[in-house]
Amino acid sequence: MSYCSFDLQKEEARLLLQTALVATGKNFFKSAAGILAALEAFRPDEVSVAVAKAILMISVQDFDLALSFLDREALVKWPDSAMLKAFRGMALIRAGRKDDAVGCLTEAVQSNDKAAANLASGLLSDIGGNVK
Repeated sequence: MSYCSFDLQKEEARLLLQTALVATGKNFFKSAAGILAALEAFRPDEVSVAVAKAILMISVQDFDLALSFLDREALVKWPDSAMLKAFRGMALIRAGRKDDAVGCLTEAVQSNDKAAANLASGLLSDIGGNVK
């Protein structure tokens, strides 16, 4: 018997990632987790999958898990990702650690990633932090 090799094309991966984010937004957390697990298997080097996983963990209010994932896996693999730093700041805020969030949010604000900078700036404003 011959098996066909299956590969996930870039556009297919993007569509699945968007589907996982919509599922997260609609509180279909189990579906989102399954989609992200499959994406991670096919695209382990995509930072966008790590960002989506962090969003999912924050959405289910498992802030300790989100912080553990970000600190021990995602930011180890992508230490320069401003978006991961912004979501780390969000997880810290939601975990009640606003003072700890300022450093990573400030780094994200100062990055060249406009989306991450805008997210981090908004989060800093929400907690009364200084945007530099």
